[in-house]
Amino acid sequence: MRTTTFRISRTAIWVSSIFLGLLSSVPQLAAHDFSAAEAAVNAGITAAFALVMWYFNIFMLSRKPAKARKQTLSYSNLLGTLAFGLLVMLGLAWIQQLILSHINFGSTMLMVEVRGILINLVFYMFLHLLQQNYENQHVNMELERIRHDNLGAQYELLKQQVNPHFLFNSLNTLKAMVESGDEEAVDFILKLSNFYRHTLESRKHDLIHVHEEMEILHAYLFLQKARFDDGISFSSVLSERTLQTLIPPFTLQLLVENCIKHNIVSLEHPLRIRIYEDKEEIVVENPIHLKKGENNSLGVGLKNIAHRYGHLLDKQVTIVNDDKDFKVKLPLIYENHHH
Repeated sequence: MRTTTFRISRTAIWVSSIFLGLLSSVPQLAAHDFSAAEAAVNAGITAAFALVMWYFNIFMLSRKPAKARKQTLSYSNLLGTLAFGLLVMLGLAWIQQLILSHINFGSTMLMVEVRGILINLVFYMFLHLLQQNYENQHVNMELERIRHDNLGAQYELLKQQVNPHFLFNSLNTLKAMVESGDEEAVDFILKLSNFYRHTLESRKHDLIHVHEEMEILHAYLFLQKARFDDGISFSSVLSERTLQTLIPPFTLQLLVENCIKHNIVSLEHPLRIRIYEDKEEIVVENPIHLKKGENNSLGVGLKNIAHRYGHLLDKQVTIVNDDKDFKVKLPLIYENHHH
């Protein structure tokens, strides 16, 4: 952690010192035997003491590196600054005695020493509290920066989890097409290449437009239909306004992949996937026909999407499972709300 520079305005130091000097002469103004010379010397002595103690206390509190400082009050520093203040005030009282030789030195010294101790205590405690507040703010800023960096790193890891098994399945499908002499093998290769081009481009961004995400999804479904033929039925109804909103890359693709992964996909039981909008949400829906051995857990894909929305925008993804249909509702993200 970087060291914290402790500073206070020079104007505040000088103005407060002069004010204390003037304030110390107020009792003399009410005295019957008022002397302008005595009031001026007394004000000057007090102001000089306040000025010296301002800078000495600042030096005492800022001389140690930030790592060595503690949040508790340092009694050794406090005793040190009080001892130094007593010596300074003793010297100033002696100077006052030289200027105003008719004043009794004993009573004068006692008065100025008590005054000096009070001023010194106020200065030290004020600067200590000011320093602790300043350093606490600095620590909070550092923690926020670390939190931000950590969230960024987590999000990058989440993006790397997209499509963990897709390439393997696609290559198996391509192998089968080549072995059977399927004429669409070349088109499959082109679509696969196009899909991964979209993948590389979209990974650079935290959010993309929904219409771009739909292009990725259509390329993905083309590849899956080459594998499952008419075992997948897909429909999408999104308005132009919704298509211009934003979405984390591969969100819809991951949801469709999740449908295919957990449900039966066959010509006898086609998997019907619908994407539509409902108020301020995009809904991905499919009837539930779980494969044998599947449970109703969210799985890595859905947790990935929920974490990405939470990290990026602090928005909640809604999941509805009524044992008949499975729905995932994604809140719309408008471009002017994105930071």
